[in-house]
Amino acid sequence: MTDKNNNQLITKFNEVAEKYDGQRRKLIPCFDDFYGTATSLVQPQTAAPRILDLGAGTGLLSSYILGQYPDAKLTLIDLSQGMLDIAKLRFGEMNANLTIQAGDYTAFESDEPFDCVVSALSIHHLEDQAKQNLYARIFKLLKPGGIFVNADQVLGRSPFLDHLYRADWEAKIEATDLTREALQAAYERTKLDKMAPLDQQLAWLKASGFADVDCVYKYYNFVVMFAQKPGA
Repeated sequence: MTDKNNNQLITKFNEVAEKYDGQRRKLIPCFDDFYGTATSLVQPQTAAPRILDLGAGTGLLSSYILGQYPDAKLTLIDLSQGMLDIAKLRFGEMNANLTIQAGDYTAFESDEPFDCVVSALSIHHLEDQAKQNLYARIFKLLKPGGIFVNADQVLGRSPFLDHLYRADWEAKIEATDLTREALQAAYERTKLDKMAPLDQQLAWLKASGFADVDCVYKYYNFVVMFAQKPGA
């Protein structure tokens, strides 16, 4: 990510951090299926997996995963300190199994590999080349047999389909009780999106070395991608 783009993202998401979780269900029409599918795909080979959450925000996805694997060792990384402050409140700052780090996850490194890497509604903020680079980095961060789950938004295959996706989303969030201010803020945040088509991203994952690559869930442009590193 460029410094300019980083700064824009930090500003926008710090502003919305405290309201973020409450708005998620209204801004994601398929909320339960979206997060539920992503959580169900996290199937490590151990009861105490090491899990890396990229663009973790307030820790929403990690909270669902922790409910499934209470002994998991979680590492959350995000650009927004404001978002991570909410995560600290959610999990408790003294949680020995939790590491929270403010920073650019596209440059994240670790000496110890992870059982799973997850991300929700974050990678679509990256330029296409940065997405490809990140997928290759994630592959290296995983243990053999490790799992990557990406719950995100994708670009339609054609301008018509992309317009169809956008129109459906706008109609559904406009029908909620979100204030005009909240809706406008959501529309403004979409200006930072750099979505790529689903098929292209699945191809990038395969090119990075992943096997068993698939889109397990799709609702308009909301998707859950799955990829497994060959091995154990």
